[in-house]
Amino acid sequence: MPQQGLTIEETLDSVASREFVLPAIQREFVWRPEQICNLFDSLMQGYPFGEFMFWRVAPENSAQYTWYDFVREYHQRDNPHCPELGMISNKPVTAILDGQQRLTAFNIGLRGSMALKLPHKWWKMADAFPKTVLALDLLAPPKPDEDGNRYTFRFIDEGKIGIYGKSLWFKVSDILRLDGGPEMLQWLIDRGIGTEKQLIAYKTLDLLHRAIRVNRVVAYYEEKSQDIERVLNIFIRCNRGGTHLSYSDLLLSIAVSQWKNLDACKEVHGLVDEMNRIRPDLSFNADVVLKAGLMLNDLNSVGFRVENFTRDNMAVLEGNWLNVRQALLKTAELVGSFGFDSRTIQANNSLLPIAYYIYKRGTPRDFETRDQYLTDRHAIRNWLIRSILKASGIWSGGQVDTLLVSLRGAIRSTDSNYFPAGKLRSEMARLGRGLSFEEEEIEELADMEYSDRRVFPLLTMLFPNLGSRDALDIDHVFPKSCFTPSKLQTTGVKDEQIKDFRDNCERLANLQLLDRSVNNEKRATLPDDWLNKHCPGDARQLYCDRHLLGVVPQDITRFMEFYKVRREKLKKRITELINTVSPDYRTV
Repeated sequence: MPQQGLTIEETLDSVASREFVLPAIQREFVWRPEQICNLFDSLMQGYPFGEFMFWRVAPENSAQYTWYDFVREYHQRDNPHCPELGMISNKPVTAILDGQQRLTAFNIGLRGSMALKLPHKWWKMADAFPKTVLALDLLAPPKPDEDGNRYTFRFIDEGKIGIYGKSLWFKVSDILRLDGGPEMLQWLIDRGIGTEKQLIAYKTLDLLHRAIRVNRVVAYYEEKSQDIERVLNIFIRCNRGGTHLSYSDLLLSIAVSQWKNLDACKEVHGLVDEMNRIRPDLSFNADVVLKAGLMLNDLNSVGFRVENFTRDNMAVLEGNWLNVRQALLKTAELVGSFGFDSRTIQANNSLLPIAYYIYKRGTPRDFETRDQYLTDRHAIRNWLIRSILKASGIWSGGQVDTLLVSLRGAIRSTDSNYFPAGKLRSEMARLGRGLSFEEEEIEELADMEYSDRRVFPLLTMLFPNLGSRDALDIDHVFPKSCFTPSKLQTTGVKDEQIKDFRDNCERLANLQLLDRSVNNEKRATLPDDWLNKHCPGDARQLYCDRHLLGVVPQDITRFMEFYKVRREKLKKRITELINTVSPDYRTV
């Protein structure tokens, strides 16, 4: 049976005194602000918010493990990780096996702050991560919204605490300094809250006070066994529910407890951070790092299963960690040089054969830039593009681990110094995940729409020599803004043609890759006008040939003629490129 006897305040006092700590097997804090607000609302409404699982570690055993503190001042870029406490000697501690997210949410809401990146801001900008604190609007009537929340909690700028418009924003952490009825009433009077609104505000404030400081709402189970294997099993079982916890997080927990010389948690998350600094748009995570650890070390299986994370396997991974780390960083740099992001590569499993190949080559210096590796990069890039273009999804569904092991074997058995794209294609075909394209698939590629994640890699394959991938944008040859019904009618397009014009303006034959700075300048300019200005004389024909534009009409009324001709040219080039099979050292 769970024990029940702690208030939220008492629990956070134990966190502050480091009596309550996090074991290295715990994951990162992953809750969003709305989840924290929902938790506080549940607390105010008296709803149960789940039991906690505590592990009571005896004083003589506390020094055997690495411990972590709870996040308090959360900053998405600068302070997202649980700070390390190191070893704690000869002191009993209580490790949180289940409930970290909830306790961290209470810790941030009642003792700290949260800073998340604003949309459309650069990660490096100082003002991209405004600091906010949890606040409660004391004047908002406690009426349930569509999600059942009755109280208005929100993370806001601390400068907006107090009367702001029709709201009275109370900084939730201040409840720890108010000692009940008279003091809370005086707080309202000091802020000029008249008697008419005092009742609503006082009731809400009093309810918050009792929820945090009076009611003993923290129910918990306590595990006293000192057997780490039992504790790991409890942890895994406790953390399979609730907020999504990937199995790799649980397996990282096991790896952490088995590495002897390095801190696996710090190493893995540090590598993830470094990879994301190289290519933030790819959103690397611990999953790809751990699976790469299994694959690059030639362990029998690459599956996320407990039996693959044995003490012996983890010893191999720890001993070879530096080489694995270098290969993954080089992979991130290489894929970044292709200009791909998470919209293009939706499954990072596709990068693991590349990482394995780079690892086997010994992680060549400047692999992503030096001319001597150009043929290799060309083969890797085009193999990756083909696997992305397959609508059936090479890297999703069942048997992906089997595919990875087979591809690893093909790379390991090659005796050349070039990426064995031909061998990989053969192996993928044998497993029913071939990279050959039927006529229907080629037609589908030729009709691909702007929103499809495969558009960018397809265009880079069709037009491989247009400059740095990072500096390229997908541009509409005839600007999208010209295709509104009213504008088409104004320019003389017949009513019966308007639907075809609009249906095709977003498709491949009206798309091209353009330097970002040039694209910003081009914007809504018709292609004929833009070419006359930027490509005078013979330069126009060279540009049109290079981009397979053909004859560009002077106005939009002949768009469908242009579209059909260019679509056939693109389809022909797709057909020529997509199914070409040549020796590995010259793979197209």
